[in-house]
Amino acid sequence: MQLDGSRAAGSHRAALVAAARDTSPKATNGAIGKTAMTIRVLFIVLAGVLAGSPAVAADFKPAVVFDVGGISDRSFNQGVFEGAERFSQETGGGIETIQMSEDSDAIQALTTLADEGFSPIIAVGYGQAEAMDEIAAEHPDLQFAIIDSVVDRPNVASVIFKEQEGSYVVGILAAMASETGTVGFVGGMDISLIHRFACGFVGGVKSVDPDATILQDYVGTTSDAWRNPARAAELAQGQIAEGADVIYHAAGGSGVGVLEAAAAAGKLGIGVDLDQNDLFPDHVLTSMLKHVDVATYDILKASMDGGFSPGLLNLGLAEDGVGWALDQYNEALITPEMKEAADASAAAIVAGELRVHDFLSDTSCPY
Repeated sequence: MQLDGSRAAGSHRAALVAAARDTSPKATNGAIGKTAMTIRVLFIVLAGVLAGSPAVAADFKPAVVFDVGGISDRSFNQGVFEGAERFSQETGGGIETIQMSEDSDAIQALTTLADEGFSPIIAVGYGQAEAMDEIAAEHPDLQFAIIDSVVDRPNVASVIFKEQEGSYVVGILAAMASETGTVGFVGGMDISLIHRFACGFVGGVKSVDPDATILQDYVGTTSDAWRNPARAAELAQGQIAEGADVIYHAAGGSGVGVLEAAAAAGKLGIGVDLDQNDLFPDHVLTSMLKHVDVATYDILKASMDGGFSPGLLNLGLAEDGVGWALDQYNEALITPEMKEAADASAAAIVAGELRVHDFLSDTSCPY
């Protein structure tokens, strides 16, 4: 399940991402309404570009509440953003968006949108689960969706991913690329979800080199961990000093610091969520893809077409929910033997012949 070729970035996408960067949490000082209105205008302007797009149903009124990492994090949030942008381009429909400054903003954001009749309302990140559970119960006539968490309500679609599977595959690549036998992992917030990435990665590395050393560090224990690339870079530099020559990050917006530190030291980084290979060409071994963009697009499209389905959706390699990136920016780093090993492991996972341990099943990592 790999991605061949580079992601094209059109002029409208570039303008939107640049504008989103200008309306980051720090720039707005927590002014949710201001940020939401700014980005909402951008989506509506974009929608107006396609004059011939099909009309959106009058009762379809979508909204997205982004996680605290920021829309231009080149990771999780931006993936959701790109899925919403694709939907907007294809349908000509506007989307209300809110960028949270803190996790505590979730209840205010979701309440405001629900009271104004937005539906579906998509919440990005596990930090909004408690708030969505409350608001969805109060508005049973509206449609809700949450990405990266589970809310058990009859009007909520919960989308989660088997991050351990994609992490296992990139762990194989990391072990085969390493010359020192020491690799690293830098997580964002020290939570069980990120330990799922770490455990899968360890499993993949150990399947190639049972004696490998895997260093692990986390940026922090609060939501600020997703937006602190300087701290992530420091952790990566520390791992490099201990011999790590390949470092995988699952740190949201902070992860750019890991990739930058690895490139500056002449080592290799591994990106996450989006294809980050182009950030530091020839220094990003690969990226573990998490297709939140596709999930976002599918939720919006299904709701618009009257096919919204509440319940749990768990996406792994078999469902093309996760994968790894191969393109012109890293093709020189991936040998035929590495590609063959990665593809073989992915095929075995899809066929059920190889089971990657899920840290969330028992909060342990047996590798």
